Amino acid sequence: MCSFSTYTIPSGLYGTAFSGSAWDSAAKCGACVKVTGPNGVITAMIVDQCPECSAGQLDLFQDAFAKIGDISAGKIATSYEFVECGITSAIKLHNKSGTSSHWFSMQVLNHNEPVAKLEVSTDGGSTWQATTRQQYNFFENSSGFGTETVDVKVTSESGSSVTVKDVSVAADSETTASGNF
Repeated sequence: MCSFSTYTIPSGLYGTAFSGSAWDSAAKCGACVKVTGPNGVITAMIVDQCPECSAGQLDLFQDAFAKIGDISAGKIATSYEFVECGITSAIKLHNKSGTSSHWFSMQVLNHNEPVAKLEVSTDGGSTWQATTRQQYNFFENSSGFGTETVDVKVTSESGSSVTVKDVSVAADSETTASGNF
């Protein structure tokens, strides 16, 4: 699961679940796919895991399915490719409930490309510490970073990065970056 409980899929995008065998520890959460079906083409954001799907299968939301095929068919032949989402607003960083200076858990939202890693600096960006992506799509450090604010660097699968300075580690808080990849 992508745990997008505080996030609304941007207008113009549809939702889909992605096959469990290709899940890769939630690495495709928030990624977009251009899906071609018998009746059209849509762009959908991966927002959930489909454990029962075969490798490479998508489980499209009903509104997405209806745009490219006949819902009464149940299953249709499709093809897809990963594409940028086309989001024009900035990346958002969302802290999980319980996050503090002693336990760090942050989610990246609203990104145009799949997120490869999230790193944290407590020394103004001189050094960066890794976090571990969990199956539920939060990047964590079980001992926290010992401070109330940190700098965060988010890197996409293509190597682009966005750095956000002075991010609060308060529980349930959200910070908006100045850009997107």
